[in-house]
Amino acid sequence: MDTEWIKKRKRELGVTDASLAAALGVERSVANKIVNGKVDMNARRADAVADLLQVSRDEVLFRAGITTSVPPPMPSSPATDTGEVVQIQKLDLSLSMGSGTLIDGYVEAEPVNFDLAFIRAITRSPSNNLRLVTGIGDSMYPTLNWGDAIMIDIADRQLARQDGIYWIDLYGAAGIKRLRTVGRDRILVISDNPAMADQEVDAGDLRIEGRAIWVARGL
Repeated sequence: MDTEWIKKRKRELGVTDASLAAALGVERSVANKIVNGKVDMNARRADAVADLLQVSRDEVLFRAGITTSVPPPMPSSPATDTGEVVQIQKLDLSLSMGSGTLIDGYVEAEPVNFDLAFIRAITRSPSNNLRLVTGIGDSMYPTLNWGDAIMIDIADRQLARQDGIYWIDLYGAAGIKRLRTVGRDRILVISDNPAMADQEVDAGDLRIEGRAIWVARGL
């Protein structure tokens, strides 16, 4: 495992050991063994690390020494990108990391400039598929904090990554939660905060609006 690369990514993103352990669903000591190569990195763990460090699964597997193929470069920017800057729409929307937010009517948006190379390092998705929202509540702590700016890929609306973090609509209320399939047409809605109870729901009661791929945290 390329531990220096992981440490660098954690510093860049403000990822703590506690949030890494929460994403992996293990104790902090076990998480440290995984990233130090003392415990095997499997596909589920690679997905969790990829989500948290905002890179591809291929990148994680390459850094773990499981694959020898260098991850492919990010594709060229879409037509909405100009020069070295890309604009991403920031929604005037606070998504609950608790009981849910009721969205009433039109949501205003304003463009925010990002360095194109930075966005390419996070995702292959075109910039017009990306949105910024604000998280409120503490049910996703320590992975997400109150007031975090969360980047959502609104094109990623399928539960393809177990334990990924998604913008969801549940019973008409919007929120940010971790999701896991637990049976035929059943989904576990997970709160990373151990003080909060998880909730098992029918898949038909939940709509995925996009997947969280990056978070910015204020000091």
